[in-house]
Amino acid sequence: MVLAEAAPRSQAGFGAWFRKNLFATPIDAALTVLALLALAWAVPQILNWAFFSAQWTGADRSACLTVAQGGSHPDGWSGACWAFVSAKFGQFMFGRYPIEERWRVILTGILFVALLAPLLIPRAPYKGLNAILFFGLFPFVAFFLLVGGFFGLPYVETSLWGGLLVTLVLSYVGIVVSLPLGIILALGRRSHMPAVKLLSVIFIETVRGVPLVTVLFMASFMLPLFAPPGVTFDKLLRALIGVALFASAYMAEVVRGGLQAIPKGQYEGADSLGLGYWQKMGLIIMPQALKLVIPGIVNTFIGMFKDTTLVLIISMFDLLGIVKQNLADANWATPQTAKTGLVFAGFVFWIFCFSMSRYSMYMERRLDTGLRR
Repeated sequence: MVLAEAAPRSQAGFGAWFRKNLFATPIDAALTVLALLALAWAVPQILNWAFFSAQWTGADRSACLTVAQGGSHPDGWSGACWAFVSAKFGQFMFGRYPIEERWRVILTGILFVALLAPLLIPRAPYKGLNAILFFGLFPFVAFFLLVGGFFGLPYVETSLWGGLLVTLVLSYVGIVVSLPLGIILALGRRSHMPAVKLLSVIFIETVRGVPLVTVLFMASFMLPLFAPPGVTFDKLLRALIGVALFASAYMAEVVRGGLQAIPKGQYEGADSLGLGYWQKMGLIIMPQALKLVIPGIVNTFIGMFKDTTLVLIISMFDLLGIVKQNLADANWATPQTAKTGLVFAGFVFWIFCFSMSRYSMYMERRLDTGLRR
């Protein structure tokens, strides 16, 4: 037997990857050179604006102004005004939530991370108990902590909520509600019962046929009209209902695509075992369908997370809304303030969306949803 030898240097290592992926053809080489030139032009300017020339401390707008504008920076200076973000950071995170009660928001966030992290780790033990605590118990604990009025905690109106708090609350409720409701709607649309199928189709097509702005307006202004006299709904609750219903309609179509991708033999095999409808769906069909559409599910979650910014039109201030609101503060009105605030908001959204995307890719590899080669 001849012993295995190392691969030729031309076929393995960084140099081989470099030639294969960046300089395989003349067109690839040209595009690579153009991309490198663009990066060489843009990256130094971005780093200079965001870090090297940035203003990190300051008590008011004068910290981010040039001499001609009444500040201390030389004329022509351009840099991020991180002093503005530092001064307004509390509002960006909590809105107008009372400062002395913000520990409740922080405690809720700690509980959220502590319960979510084990669910995301495949080998973590007690998954069932963890899921019950996260999806069943945590919403009630979070409600009591954030709203208050119980156990000696002062009541905090939801109109005082804002910033990242509102963004995460809307996203959490939308994700937790839209997935199971979307599964039910997808099964209803594929049902052989005419009434169930008709109702599911009408709901899905109606909601998907209008923009989220319309749904939020309906939830905020029309929903109270259908309530009995004397019954009112909190504005945040209306937004939660609107976002959850809107996301569930899109989720239903994603799940339906996964159900249609399952071979007919899987259904026949389940029937041959004598399984009932719900056993067949819960044990055989749905797990395979959900694995196939992980990218679509996460894409819907990411889209919903970003769409939470639209609650601004019903006078609720999420992260982007509270940033834009603070841009009108005369104490921080500078040419660099708006850029810095919007870059900060965009970076926070990118962190969450990128994290969801990377985790979905990890789950795809782990569950091997693609074809083996």
